[in-house]
Amino acid sequence: MCRAELRRLKEIWPDYADSVAFYAVGVDPTEDIEELEAYRVKQGYPWPVAQPGQGMLADFRVTTQSTKVAFASAGVIRYRDGYGRGDDATWRRLFEELASGN
Repeated sequence: MCRAELRRLKEIWPDYADSVAFYAVGVDPTEDIEELEAYRVKQGYPWPVAQPGQGMLADFRVTTQSTKVAFASAGVIRYRDGYGRGDDATWRRLFEELASGN
């Protein structure tokens, strides 16, 4: 995600932290989980970080940095977008939808 997106999410996501699981997944194969966690803490991001499992990026067709994929509880993709996409209203609407179980 671009920095502006991350700043917006840093403000919006805590409102949904109890009802929407959100993970930032690092895609740089040279970064280990400790580096991702240190960066998360340094930036003050409230969400957990993770590394992709084998084949995950290909399975979800992640071909560019800052790809965002949101899943409903049944595993259905509800949102997919790329770099610099997703304004405050989009994120709030998506988190409301996910929190309601739709």
